[in-house]
Amino acid sequence: MVNAATDGTPRMNGRILIVDDVATNRIVYRAWLAAAFYDPLLAATGEACLHMARTDKPDLILLDLSLPDMTGAEVLKRLRTAPETRNIPVIVLTAARAELARVEGFAAGADDVLTKPVHEPILLARLRNLLRSRGDAGISQNEQLQPAGLAEPALTFEPRATIALVASRPDTLLRWQQELQQQTRDHVVIVSRTQALADVALAEDGHSAPDVFIIKDDFGGANGSLRLLSELKSHALTRHSAVCVVNLPDDQQSATMAFDLGADDAVDPDISGHELALRVRSLLRRKRHADRQRASVQDNLRLAMIDPLTGLHNRRYALPRLEAIAAQAAAEGEEFAVMVVDLDNFKQVNDRFGHAAGDQVLVEVANRLTSNLRMTDVLARIGGEEFLIALPRTALHEARRVAERLCRAIKEMPVRLGSGTALTVTVSIGVAVSAPTAGRAPQVDSVIEQADLALLDAKTAGRNRVTFRLTAA
Repeated sequence: MVNAATDGTPRMNGRILIVDDVATNRIVYRAWLAAAFYDPLLAATGEACLHMARTDKPDLILLDLSLPDMTGAEVLKRLRTAPETRNIPVIVLTAARAELARVEGFAAGADDVLTKPVHEPILLARLRNLLRSRGDAGISQNEQLQPAGLAEPALTFEPRATIALVASRPDTLLRWQQELQQQTRDHVVIVSRTQALADVALAEDGHSAPDVFIIKDDFGGANGSLRLLSELKSHALTRHSAVCVVNLPDDQQSATMAFDLGADDAVDPDISGHELALRVRSLLRRKRHADRQRASVQDNLRLAMIDPLTGLHNRRYALPRLEAIAAQAAAEGEEFAVMVVDLDNFKQVNDRFGHAAGDQVLVEVANRLTSNLRMTDVLARIGGEEFLIALPRTALHEARRVAERLCRAIKEMPVRLGSGTALTVTVSIGVAVSAPTAGRAPQVDSVIEQADLALLDAKTAGRNRVTFRLTAA
């Protein structure tokens, strides 16, 4: 199904820059891409390619190796060294069938190399595959990842990868293993189909799953490798592993299906060990880029819910958790307690000793609060010197005991500043306890409001104390 824009016109699947000095080729590729609802851009020279890559920001580039003003390899190297273009996937097209031409393309930084004449289904399947992988990793033109393909990355340590070989013929496995071990420092292992799908560690050196699979399942019939590929890509343990499928020579249909099922590469069985090693290196580079991007996204999500100073959760995390506690309390007919904790006279600490000292006090108070709460309790910093605590399954007498313990934990031991000064700190705590309700979750905002009012009572009564409010809301 084709997506439609708000005005009813079809929405394009991506912007593809076609770089070829032969007008007929450009016309043919443009027709293929337009029919598949891509937005094709055309360039006839290397300089035009570099300019359009910077200004038009294509999602992918089809690059012929033979150009009138410079070689395709030179264009690739310049694309990979420019921050604004280094992440654009590039498929190299070459008329030379020799292995040397393919190796040249990979060495310059290509994500794949296709030999002319290119078959339309293969080209479109490869486009879909690369664009889908790029989207799954969350990579955009504005994100500065390392160069793709085999171009030289920024200097960084890369741990040994695990390359898993899965094939029906022992002689094939041994040949692959010997050739790869001669040309890579990575760990090359032979695994069975069952091992490849097992929910256990498949490699040594601490890897939970292989980084790259190379598969050729002859015993499974013509589609054995495709079935294994589909299993690997749907399996939680191996979903993000790179997979290279070895097809029968010139089996365009199987290669097309492999790419659409999620294969990261598809090669003929007569591929040389040198080219296979280069392709594996390319797969590893792309996989590591995607892994870093996913980790970055996860870190950003985590940091969005963490207070950077104290390491506690923040309001964004605490409120949904409190909603869940309230819902659980309603379902079980239990009470729960909410505390708002505020440091007394904290402004004087900042004014007298400086903000760095204030930060030290906040960190120490956060540590003491944490060490005096249960694992099931929720503690968050919700303001400058204000903390929120949620206690599931906690009645009034239990909440009183916890709150008084927290007050003592803060006051009894002075906070020692970096300057050596020992500073006595106290807190005031307002507590609201929600009464049990019959299947209806209390309004969290109302419970927090009652705790805030109780805190105000504590401040008014002289600080360094605990006051309470009950709520039936």
